[in-house]
Amino acid sequence: MGFPLSTPTGSTGSTPTSSSTKEQTGQNKAVDMSFTIEERGKPNTLDYRVFFRNTEGKYVSPFHDIPIYADEAQNIFHAVVEVPRWTNAKMEIATKDPLNPLKQDIKKGNLRYVANVFPHKGYIWNYGAIPQTWEDPGHKDRDTGCCGDNDPIDICDIGYKVCSRGEVIKVKVLGTLALIDEGETDWKVIVINMEDPEANNFNNIDDVRRLKPGYLEATFEWFKKYKIPDGKPENQFAFNGEFKDRDFALKTVKETHEFWKALISKKTNAGELNCANTCVTDSPFCCSTTDAKAVVDAACAFGPEDPIPSAVDKWFYV
Repeated sequence: MGFPLSTPTGSTGSTPTSSSTKEQTGQNKAVDMSFTIEERGKPNTLDYRVFFRNTEGKYVSPFHDIPIYADEAQNIFHAVVEVPRWTNAKMEIATKDPLNPLKQDIKKGNLRYVANVFPHKGYIWNYGAIPQTWEDPGHKDRDTGCCGDNDPIDICDIGYKVCSRGEVIKVKVLGTLALIDEGETDWKVIVINMEDPEANNFNNIDDVRRLKPGYLEATFEWFKKYKIPDGKPENQFAFNGEFKDRDFALKTVKETHEFWKALISKKTNAGELNCANTCVTDSPFCCSTTDAKAVVDAACAFGPEDPIPSAVDKWFYV
């Protein structure tokens, strides 16, 4: 089943997030695409949103409209950076909102910030998601024995660059960790930004162990302990916390892409998810550019940011 995507030809918007000039012909082609973000509301408030445009100036959903592949033949994927490295605000793709902008997660009516658990400061990678993937909550994974968490599949970018919120990067998949979050499978795919000068040296999870010793152990400990300051128990993992290799991770990512295809074509019940999109032309959820613009226009005007609460700088020793 095909999911045609528009090919941007111009440039508009406020902040560029990604660009590429490479193009190939044939079934497996590299995607020539760039995106910009448009912020609405005041940062560090409940009304803050980050919307996305393509180079045609068309508003797009980072969940549904950004292609999964930057280069399918080479297994290079797009990834949307939700949380830049060293920051604490738990930003995420708003899967239940029209056009799925980035917004900050809310807990008990307050904005959610991830605690600093010694020896870390905020997130220790650029954290985000691969578009056009979906961890189906109705599908029990044969390896973990748990259903999906109803979100796009998560990525941890280990590249040297501290990315920007909303940046769309091209990544190489290296492996994955299977977090079991409140009984749901929540894959954490380890990737490296293709812009990293050492990207060619990283091709599998063992390369991370060899070239960045301690990073995988730190990643496991981070996910194990990050909820403890909130009064929750340690997180659990499938495979006894073992990182699975590149081939396993690629299979998992591609499987979640198939689940997304069923979702966007209405072959699977979307539930509370919002599947409105502007580029998946054979999807029953595809909406007009006018409707998409109306969604953004209805959001609050962009304004000066509120200060981050001082408690966010607290450090916890677990």
